[in-house]
Amino acid sequence: QVQLVESGGALVQAGGSLRLSCATSGIAFSLSAMAWHRQAPGKQREMVAVISSVGTTTYADSLKGRFTIARDNAKNTVLLQMNSLKPEDTAVYYCKAVRNGREYWGQGTRVTVSS
Repeated sequence: QVQLVESGGALVQAGGSLRLSCATSGIAFSLSAMAWHRQAPGKQREMVAVISSVGTTTYADSLKGRFTIARDNAKNTVLLQMNSLKPEDTAVYYCKAVRNGREYWGQGTRVTVSS
């Protein structure tokens, strides 16, 4: 059974930083592409960042330079470092794994950025 568990969401002031973590189990993590998505209130879910199994990264254009995705294959964990947070970054952040054409999602962790 594949499980993805996000953590690290919190209430933070604008300009602050957070690091989200997604612990996985039941999946060949090192062979999986991993991604972070987010869904703000009243909006569609959107891609934040992707990291391939070999470490290639892709970011949403609007987030380049502020967010960094990384993976720790030894710990089967993917991280999202978020800096210079803005109120518009407020959302539920979801972790996703992609392996053999199948997608697996976590339950999400809530990030609230106050102005």
